[in-house]
Amino acid sequence: MQNVDTTKYVIYADITAEGIVERPDVVGAIFGQTEGLLGSDLDLRDLQKTGRLGRIDVQITSTGGKASGTISIPSSFDKVETAILAAALETIDRVGPCIARICVNRIEDVRAAKRRYVIERAKRILVEMFDENILETEEITEEIKQSVRVEEIIHLGKDSLPAGPNVLDSDAILVVEGRADVLNLLKYGIKNAVAVGGTNVPPTIADLCAKKVVTAFTDGDRGGELIIKELLQVADIDFVARAPEGKSVEDMTQKEIVRALRQKIPVEQVLDQYKIKNQPKKRRDITTKRKSLIREKPLCVRNMERAEVIAPRRVVPREVAPKFPAAPVAEEIIAAAPEPAPVPEPQPKREWFRQHVDELDGTLSARIMDRNQNVLREVAVRDLARELKETNGDINGVIFDGVVTQRILDIAADRGLEYLIGAKMGNIAKSPSCLKVVTKEA
Repeated sequence: MQNVDTTKYVIYADITAEGIVERPDVVGAIFGQTEGLLGSDLDLRDLQKTGRLGRIDVQITSTGGKASGTISIPSSFDKVETAILAAALETIDRVGPCIARICVNRIEDVRAAKRRYVIERAKRILVEMFDENILETEEITEEIKQSVRVEEIIHLGKDSLPAGPNVLDSDAILVVEGRADVLNLLKYGIKNAVAVGGTNVPPTIADLCAKKVVTAFTDGDRGGELIIKELLQVADIDFVARAPEGKSVEDMTQKEIVRALRQKIPVEQVLDQYKIKNQPKKRRDITTKRKSLIREKPLCVRNMERAEVIAPRRVVPREVAPKFPAAPVAEEIIAAAPEPAPVPEPQPKREWFRQHVDELDGTLSARIMDRNQNVLREVAVRDLARELKETNGDINGVIFDGVVTQRILDIAADRGLEYLIGAKMGNIAKSPSCLKVVTKEA
């Protein structure tokens, strides 16, 4: 019998016979024709009894009056003795009454096969049973922070909306889509976010938006756009911020989040973009009163009858009189003072202003004007801020078909502009006193 503990090699041989033979015939031929061939030390019967040689396995079939098959013999000898035994097999030329031929085709090293098995099995064990990676220091720290952020999440209202711990106490909040968005914002220290939990905006969000300055912060996909449209209809939001195209808020880095929030746009501009009618005037008035302690109402000129105030001003030398003026000179200055503002003049100035507003209506374009009321160039409203920053010419004002935002106001004030003429007024926290702001709203 084969001893699996001591087997080192396995001899594999092919046998063909010119007639029909069976397994006992082949085994008998192997023992009979090799007996005494290699001496008493390599006698196959004695070797098999002592376990040095394993069980001889013969697989043979017969077709067309001829037989063929394979022979395998396990050996615990070394390479030299195993090779001698294999060569002895090829000396057999008859099996029973038939002429036969045995040819050794290979000798397999059992230990090499075991080594290959060990290697392959070790690979599978490494993949399947060591699936948990050893955590580095940064990963351990991040895992602890993640657990703390989960503990910080609170749930608001009967809808149990996930929210940051500072939502109720903060004057301004962020409205995001889901719990994962709130967790990502908490990761970077933003604790005033609340999740709507889907496209069906719950009443808790509407009540919360009526009391605070709200920025809707949604994903850059179709779902985020639908949530914004529903928020515009059922809640009072003030600004809209979007993640980059095709990206979710939960996957954004801190730098991307800060950039997206800085680029938020007023709700009035979003209403125009989606062609959604604004809330009823009565409801807007009530909401404005509720938020009066949070937002400062912007100061602007909304009557078109006051358009003449942005016309180029004439410098009247009223303070350049001599310290000790002679009487005739003083009389000339006093007589000349009323002349720079004749009565018929405001009408033409208002007309030039109205003409530009009418021509730009619906084009989403802006015209940059010089001090002589001439158009220096016309650009898209979305490029107006960049154009004002990069322009080095003599700019006196801007007329554009868009919403006057705080960012545009700040840039215009820094560039020393005298007036801004827009379609609508956004939510302005601070209006520069040196800048005249006019809209076409009555």
